[in-house]
Amino acid sequence: MKKNYYILFTIILFIILLFSFSNFSFGGYPKLVNKLVSAFNKIETYIIAIATPAAAISIGAGFLMQKFSFGDDERIRTGKKLVRTSIICYAFILLLDLILSAIEALVA
Repeated sequence: MKKNYYILFTIILFIILLFSFSNFSFGGYPKLVNKLVSAFNKIETYIIAIATPAAAISIGAGFLMQKFSFGDDERIRTGKKLVRTSIICYAFILLLDLILSAIEALVA
């Protein structure tokens, strides 16, 4: 009987210690994970910074291709396709940024 109380007391003590120290022990990221998270944030910022002018240039090139096609149906189709794909790609990049921000807000 005494042995059962000792085992029960040890299990309860272990559970209390586990829950009381888990907030302090695992509260932050390790240094390597911190460096990786900051590196990914920088890469994400650079991708957004590069994608914006690239999308603007490709949309402008598509419109100019349509404008100066001089009636050539193939160039008009190519210009429309260039504008459409650049808008879709830029929207995809912005959507990925939004999804990553939402996941980061849920995790943190």
